[in-house]
Amino acid sequence: MAELKSLSPEILLHVAKTLNVPMRGMMATIELLDEGGTVPFIARYRKEVTGNLDEVQIRDIEEKLGYFRELEDRRKTILASIEDQGKLTPELKARIEATLDKSELEDLYLPYRPKRRTKATIAREKGLEPIATYLWAQSPAETTLLELAASLVNAEKGVNSIAEALEGGRHIVAEMVSEDADLRKALRQMMYDEGVVVSRKAMDAVDEQDKFKMYYDYREPVSKIPSHRMLAIRRGETENVLYFLIELEELRALSLLKGRVLREKGDWTADLEKAIEDSYSRLLNSSIQTEIRLELKKRSDTEAISVFRENLQNVLLAPPAGQLAVLGLDPGIRTGCKIAVVDETGKFLEHSVIYPHQPKNDHIGSAKILKGLMEKFQVKAIAIGNGTASRETDAFVRDFLRESGFEGVFSVTVNESGASIYSASDIARQEFPDLDLTVRGAISIARRLQDPLAELVKIDPKSIGVGQYQHDVDQRQLQQSLETTIESCVNRVGVELNTASWALLRYVAGISERTALKIVEFRNEHGRFRSRVQLNAVPGIGPKTFEQAAGFLRIRGGDNPLDMTGVHPESYAVVEQMAKTLGVETAALIQDPKLLEQVKKSELSAGVYTLNDILEELKKPGRDPRDKFVAPSFKDDVKEIADVQPGMVLEGVVTNVTKFGAFVDVGVHQDGLVHVSELSNKFVTEPAEVVKAGQIVKVKVLSVDTKTKRIALSMKALMGPAPQRGPRPQAVAPKAAPSMDDKIAMLANKWKIR
Repeated sequence: MAELKSLSPEILLHVAKTLNVPMRGMMATIELLDEGGTVPFIARYRKEVTGNLDEVQIRDIEEKLGYFRELEDRRKTILASIEDQGKLTPELKARIEATLDKSELEDLYLPYRPKRRTKATIAREKGLEPIATYLWAQSPAETTLLELAASLVNAEKGVNSIAEALEGGRHIVAEMVSEDADLRKALRQMMYDEGVVVSRKAMDAVDEQDKFKMYYDYREPVSKIPSHRMLAIRRGETENVLYFLIELEELRALSLLKGRVLREKGDWTADLEKAIEDSYSRLLNSSIQTEIRLELKKRSDTEAISVFRENLQNVLLAPPAGQLAVLGLDPGIRTGCKIAVVDETGKFLEHSVIYPHQPKNDHIGSAKILKGLMEKFQVKAIAIGNGTASRETDAFVRDFLRESGFEGVFSVTVNESGASIYSASDIARQEFPDLDLTVRGAISIARRLQDPLAELVKIDPKSIGVGQYQHDVDQRQLQQSLETTIESCVNRVGVELNTASWALLRYVAGISERTALKIVEFRNEHGRFRSRVQLNAVPGIGPKTFEQAAGFLRIRGGDNPLDMTGVHPESYAVVEQMAKTLGVETAALIQDPKLLEQVKKSELSAGVYTLNDILEELKKPGRDPRDKFVAPSFKDDVKEIADVQPGMVLEGVVTNVTKFGAFVDVGVHQDGLVHVSELSNKFVTEPAEVVKAGQIVKVKVLSVDTKTKRIALSMKALMGPAPQRGPRPQAVAPKAAPSMDDKIAMLANKWKIR
């Protein structure tokens, strides 16, 4: 509560208004966060307290809370610094305390920030500040500007003439202009509204693949340039191919500054105008440009991270094939295809290698090995990595299944992005210390088919291949955002306590990596958990951790049937109360959900939101919120980019969604692009409105460039024509106002006057 009180009522009101959330709910959320509550737990199990704020709203509150607490800390530091200098006036203090913006706060502090020696500093040391004061005041005095300048000429101080004295005074004014918070704010806004990003090719730049060709001479308004183009330009600058700047019409900027600084005309006007021009060209332009560049970077980062986060969420929540024995195949040509078989829980059983491709072409031996493994372990599905030779391996497996007569067994190509990263990771070495890297990769491929979420959490999300310019954005912000996305997905689905790896458990609300390892260690030593309550026996799990985590952990076949549901243990008494009023056992409510229709909510001791959630959970206990698994179907005769021809209609999987379109894997080792303009026959603002990563789509090939390996695809071409709008109403000319004669005639007719 101490930290909550440190935020002023103005800030709390501002946050509530900005986020459009009720003040009461926001205050309650902040308290819960300060008490160590996690976002998934608060969103799911504290709806009565927060007023049913959802996870997005709670994360927004958490983010704003962090921003304003940082601002408050900085505000205190700045006030102390200015006060130590003896320059903290009541007016300045009031402005500093009133601002809710970090940039404005820094602008107010700028004149008082310790700085290196500047031209203005040197001029002050020479005693020329009276000239600056005269220019800034713009008020006639008994002494003219030239007389004042003449009185300050002093060879010993390095002021040898009136011109030098005036120049020194202008330097001080130029700095005053550049440090004026209101002027900086106005100029910053003008540059944001009217500035233009201009990029050009750097001299002697080498761009072998012409990656940045479109940006060699490129212009786009600051206010409109999208994140992917801004990030591309920045990357071009980093690679020394491009340079860019922010252009603003100088006359517009000077007009703004002069209009705000110049109040009266007098003998000061010419020098004051020169000082303003000097301030803009020497100090303000570059400084504000740097700030706008940084602002563009932040904006682009935020948009790119948002796209990345949404793609990651869709990939993590991809439909699982479920609990079935899977044979994973990591395709290869010369080195062979590595095989790994896992049981329905993902436990590794056996590995092998086959050589169905050149140079060995051992189809018979490969089929024999496959058949032996499938019969031995009752394999129900074959997962094939989508890397090199995947289409050839897929074709071989399909032929094998057809000829061998395996009923009900299906094969599917699985995105193997990051599998090699996992194979060499500490997690993989801990799981399979005695296995080769390639075998670990095949195990990962098999498990991805069973449950993408459980396997992908073991991999750095940046290696999954769904980001855009991921190495160019703020890495701390990216990592934090992706971690919260994984946490959100894991807790939305729930985790099987008796089969989950520590890598998955660490994302459960309230559970740290160390605690996750302790849980697995306890499980290995004492056997499977029989109830959620047993968690309290794990070293490191106290009441708070249990409170946060228990509702997201599932135990199937345990002592308490409620442990397999999303009902939190703190609400078990409510369910028991339901069962008692109906005269049945608790298990009966799960076995026969129709009984729930007889429940009288008014007789139960629980809030409305909590009660509704409990009833929904009991209707579908332990339900998986993910969609049903459907395997994509690639064309057998399209295996390489050379096989792709314009006009073809192909089925594929969306691998990445960006601001400019969606990339689709059509099974030729090179994703095609559906540009945003080809996604729909209706106008599309955000590609994510139409498609999501992992979605199976049908596309038509527009063009293929084998040299640059670019495939242009269209979804729009397979849709019907866009809905036709009705004909525009014909413009009707307005009737002319009746003349006086007309009015007299109408009145005569009305009154029957002849």
